[in-house]
Amino acid sequence: MLVRHLVLGDLQTNCYIVNDDEGGAAVVIDPAGEPDRLLAAIEGLSVALVVLTHAHFDHLGAVCEVLDATDARLLVHEIDAPRIVSPAADGTGAAPFGYDYSAPSADQTLVEGDTVESGSLVMQVLHTPGHTPGSICLLAEDHLFSGDTLFAGSVGRTDFPGGDMREMQRSIARLATLADGIVVYPGHGPETTIGRERAVNPFFPRS
Repeated sequence: MLVRHLVLGDLQTNCYIVNDDEGGAAVVIDPAGEPDRLLAAIEGLSVALVVLTHAHFDHLGAVCEVLDATDARLLVHEIDAPRIVSPAADGTGAAPFGYDYSAPSADQTLVEGDTVESGSLVMQVLHTPGHTPGSICLLAEDHLFSGDTLFAGSVGRTDFPGGDMREMQRSIARLATLADGIVVYPGHGPETTIGRERAVNPFFPRS
């Protein structure tokens, strides 16, 4: 599996361009912003899918441009799907911060247990609410794309509309059952591993 990483937008959001190592079409996870940079990064690639880990505006600022430039289909969890089409506080959350970012309606909605597939790349959908009701992580082999659920040393905020700390705690407890060697690619900040987070993250459950 090949993972390309860009840091995009005013909030320094991580965007990942992922594909198998056999020439399969790419999957863009969280096209956060700076469409010119992102389009340059995917130039020459076939892009099959765009996946949003959740509905917030800082994770979809370049979604329209990527969809217009490719034949990609847009995927998001079914609970967050109604939120991505509006910049309101209970939508993408853009309007309260002075932005107007939103996305078109999803081509496909996701639920727990679904898989996102392109070529030989297979990513399992884990529904991990807490940051938003429809937040997801994507697990592919020993790689976890965690969106704003899990960060290096912390977790996503739960004080935005739809956030819920009890749900976040349950989601983190679930991620804590994964193997230590799994590399975590979060929505903001540096990558980490489940083992490192088990050792240092104060939100991980303690026995």
